Amino acid sequence: MSTPETSDRNETLQKELVVQNKMGIHARPAAMIVRIANTYSGEVWVEKDGEQVNGKSIMGLMMLAAGKGSRLIFRAEGAATDGERMLGELSDLFERRFEEA
Repeated sequence: MSTPETSDRNETLQKELVVQNKMGIHARPAAMIVRIANTYSGEVWVEKDGEQVNGKSIMGLMMLAAGKGSRLIFRAEGAATDGERMLGELSDLFERRFEEA
């Protein structure tokens, strides 16, 4: 019996992003991250200094206390193409400094 191939296999993708805005990840940036993460059907995890939180949780992201210069590792578990798109959107958001100075 053969197994049908799927066009979008499940994978774990990760990307490190550096917080560049002056105020770090406070409520507004956390909400922006969650808005993007929720477009992804798979799991999203964010890690800072060994602590891991759900990337779809505003409170979880704020509990990381990620100030300017913090390095966050975003991990997407699920459909590979969706994960790549989501990580790309998050990367753009971080580069734009959450529309802050």
